[in-house]
Amino acid sequence: MSGWNEKAIPDQSGRTAVVTGANSGIGYVTARELARKGARVVLACRSEARGMEAGDRMAAEVPGAEIEFTHLDLADLASVRQFAHTFPYDRLDLLVNNAGVMALPYGTTADGFETQFGVNHLGHFALTGLLLPTLLATPGARVVTVSSMAHTMANIDIDDLNSERRYRRWVAYARSKTANLLFVHELARRLAAHGAEVVAAAAHPGYASTNLQKAGPRMSGRKGSEWLMEIGNRFLGQPADTGALSVLHAATAPDVHPDSFTGPSFAGWRGAPGPSRRAPWTLNDKAGERLWAASEQLTGVTYDALKV
Repeated sequence: MSGWNEKAIPDQSGRTAVVTGANSGIGYVTARELARKGARVVLACRSEARGMEAGDRMAAEVPGAEIEFTHLDLADLASVRQFAHTFPYDRLDLLVNNAGVMALPYGTTADGFETQFGVNHLGHFALTGLLLPTLLATPGARVVTVSSMAHTMANIDIDDLNSERRYRRWVAYARSKTANLLFVHELARRLAAHGAEVVAAAAHPGYASTNLQKAGPRMSGRKGSEWLMEIGNRFLGQPADTGALSVLHAATAPDVHPDSFTGPSFAGWRGAPGPSRRAPWTLNDKAGERLWAASEQLTGVTYDALKV
């Protein structure tokens, strides 16, 4: 895996991929490089204007790319259901659960969930479950969920998943990223128990310089924090093109194992993809089962094909 880069991505011709949050940052680069290698890529984005603009920019960068925009708002389960219900293809080789929000002021989704937990975890949990029949019907399919090293800051609180007792923006973000890894752990376990070929893996970009860091401070009017994030992005972060390599490796490399966690090789911060350390609580079977049950109850999406 040492030195792995976008040139090592295998041919993706004939494959169909969905990338959430593909209009910018890690998601944009991931979608672009998959398209460059021949995949048909669905850009699943909340904003039609930004999604269409990203598609036009991608088409200019990769002439002949097979790309299309489809609206998806992970903060609204009706939108998630609509996306899955109208998905037009009979195969789905790759689902990249990339979209996310970070350290926002307290808010709720259309369905009343705390925004970070609702978007980062529940939205993707519902999307994956609704697309599961198509994934199971596609030989060699993968689900890659993008987490963060920030997950090491906090475990989930199964009795307060929506941070109703106390809201701390960074703790809530960390818990949502822990939820991502617990979801992958439990999904991989259930897929294996049912003898399914679908590979569920996770990745993180390290410190990648994107718009994600500045959104929270901007929304809450914290100019000083926004300035600090800008400085951090400029001097500490790696470009989105490099940050996306871990996601692309997890999505395409032939040696990716279920429940693996790929990230930058230099201290989990930057550099070529490699195996990433993860908090022990993200490998806890009982916690994974409890989060899974709660997620099914909250979203109303049940993974009937993977019942235990």
